[in-house]
Amino acid sequence: MDEKHTLSENALLTLRTRYLIRNERGEVIERPRQMFRRVARFVAGAEARYGGDVEAAANEFHTAMARGIFLPNSPTLMNAGRSLGVLSACFVLPIDDSVEGIFESVKHTAQIQKAGGGTGFSFDRLRPTGDYIAGSGGRTSGPISFWRVFAEATRAIQQGAFRRGANMGMMSARHPDILKFITAKSDPSAFENFNISVKVANDFMESLRRTGDAPHIVVNPRTGDRYYLPRRLNVAEYTLADLIPATDGAGEREVYTLRDIWRLIVEGAWDTGEPGVCFIDRVNADNPTPHLGRIEATNPCGEQPLLDYEACNLGSVDVSKFIRDGRLDRRAFAGAVHTGVRFLDDVIDVNNYIIPEIESVCRANRKIGLGLMGLADAMFELGIPYDSDEALDFARRVAKLLTDEAFAAGERLARERGSFPNWLDSRWQTAGDRPMRNAAVTCIAPTGTLSIIAGCTGGIEPAYALAYRRHVLDGRTLPDVNPAFKRHAERMGFWSEELARRLAAGGKLADEPAVDERTKRLFITAHDIRPIGHIRMQAAFQEFIDGAISKTINLPGHATADDVAAVYQAAYDLGCKGVTVYRDGCRAAQPMATDAEKATLACTPCGRPYPSPERG
Repeated sequence: MDEKHTLSENALLTLRTRYLIRNERGEVIERPRQMFRRVARFVAGAEARYGGDVEAAANEFHTAMARGIFLPNSPTLMNAGRSLGVLSACFVLPIDDSVEGIFESVKHTAQIQKAGGGTGFSFDRLRPTGDYIAGSGGRTSGPISFWRVFAEATRAIQQGAFRRGANMGMMSARHPDILKFITAKSDPSAFENFNISVKVANDFMESLRRTGDAPHIVVNPRTGDRYYLPRRLNVAEYTLADLIPATDGAGEREVYTLRDIWRLIVEGAWDTGEPGVCFIDRVNADNPTPHLGRIEATNPCGEQPLLDYEACNLGSVDVSKFIRDGRLDRRAFAGAVHTGVRFLDDVIDVNNYIIPEIESVCRANRKIGLGLMGLADAMFELGIPYDSDEALDFARRVAKLLTDEAFAAGERLARERGSFPNWLDSRWQTAGDRPMRNAAVTCIAPTGTLSIIAGCTGGIEPAYALAYRRHVLDGRTLPDVNPAFKRHAERMGFWSEELARRLAAGGKLADEPAVDERTKRLFITAHDIRPIGHIRMQAAFQEFIDGAISKTINLPGHATADDVAAVYQAAYDLGCKGVTVYRDGCRAAQPMATDAEKATLACTPCGRPYPSPERG
């Protein structure tokens, strides 16, 4: 394990641009180590209430961050010890079916995003377009119109000087306005600050497998009435009155089938990267507090399912820094995991939640999300190709070790400090009577900007490219070379700046005559990996992670809608909780690109980025 971490020029630029304190003239007045010390001291202040050694904890936290072995989510780095004090990245807000409820959530969204948090929503409770409004005697304009209000609020806030607003919008496939929702982002300029996912239940997927020609039934959330969706609908303008009551029977009439809905989802994802799919029953099978209600939404990148008014603070351990002498140093890695769990638990006690309802739920459940970054770099160092059975075996070992140690740390904290207040009747109590400090403990975030600071690959993603330009920080581009590849190339004697330029220009390592075949096989990148390889990696981690996984399934530009359908089906079959695809070139300003890719990025509408550095 590295005893010290030298920040790269890209890391320093990222910190100066977004994280370090500035004076009123906009001048940076904080150095990186001062930032780490500020964060460590503020978070360690929570130790005092449990009789802990504040100074020792602060030193432990500072060392972990300064060495780049553990980093918390961006709002913690930005806000700890400062006036805003909002340290969580992930929030889910309810949208109740009333004007008062909707605009209360809009206000809460603005407050959260001003401080750098991201928000997730479910639009399921809103009555469908054209439904009756008892108070006025009129008809509702529907969920999409109110969704626009949230998008505009985010656009107006833009999270100040911190980072762009990020949201997740979700809707059940059984909502009457689902056709409008699925197609809402077919216009590249619409809802650009939202990721969207369609929630599909297990019975939808199993019925699709058995008989995709069965009529798709939607349900009015206000009345419980069931309807068919006629094929003749004008998707942009239909109302509840245009639907066929299911009591009438579909008969010979042309209505949307399960396969039609699935195809609409798939074609949207092929065209724009949206929508993703959330297997909502899988999510709730792991809901640690089912007695408090169902989970209906996630944070913006999908890795943390949350209840209404719930927030979560995330952090990640760089597994690549624990590769020593050709193996994973399990003991040192476990130590970093325990540090990360303690840090994130302390954050809960010093956090400013802004909104009383959020504070109440968060302190009662104490969810945290500890994950990994640097997986691809670790496998580079170990000589394991990402798209291999050996890689999946390594992934399972790391994921199990992460979760086992995180649970052990949570149990130890529970014995020291008490279990989370809602522990009674939670799964921790009913399925083993195990003390646990935090209702949820692990998830895998994309770690966009955090991986730049740590100097590693993001989350559990493969390397996007070996040399490229990273598009971040309000239009700036950062040249980047994978450090593990550069070290290997220098050891093998074929490194040169000219090689880096060729790769950044779109050249392939496989075409380099001076590079040996083993190196070419090892240093494969995102687009060298078959889509099923991406899905298998996500599923390998999901076996052990109690939250969810942020993982983009990269597809080449020539991939078809059938390829997307196969990916989505495989994600369900392998036990994933959700899935997102990104077809290369479908985003006009994708965050990472070689020079060759930049020339073709405007060819198709934009979609969800690979993986967004603004959401780390």
